[in-house]
Amino acid sequence: MFAAGDMAVYPAHGVGVIEAIESQTVAGINQDFYVMKILDNDMKIMIPTVSSDNVGLRAIIGKKEVETVLEILRDRDSTIVAQTWNRRYREYMEKIKTGSIHEVASVLRDLFLLSADKDLSYGERKMMDTAKSLLVTEISLARKVDEAKIVDLIEDMFN
Repeated sequence: MFAAGDMAVYPAHGVGVIEAIESQTVAGINQDFYVMKILDNDMKIMIPTVSSDNVGLRAIIGKKEVETVLEILRDRDSTIVAQTWNRRYREYMEKIKTGSIHEVASVLRDLFLLSADKDLSYGERKMMDTAKSLLVTEISLARKVDEAKIVDLIEDMFN
């Protein structure tokens, strides 16, 4: 599915580059692994090629898909269910872990809208930063523009 040099998204960690495909023996079984370097923090991850779909490894979205993501961010008709911050945190974390850019966008939108009404918990603020970072990196690569422009675009939607 991926080759060395390809860009890909690993759920909850973000965009990275597939540096190599290596074979290793684990528990007596020879397996192929994608060796992926996450762009934001230079973390290296080894992902078994046979289970890459199961863990949500996916290609970066295309330019056309960016508009769908921006529509999710612009949507002000979504209702935020009143619940405790820790329940909301768990629900949003599950969405981020799916690896779906649409889910990440909905988390960012909801947290931005929530922050207009009340102070977010530390965990929610950190999650908002994570969701924003994930979106900014992927959208900037899809549009082939500087990340600062995407940060400005997103922040302008909520200010």
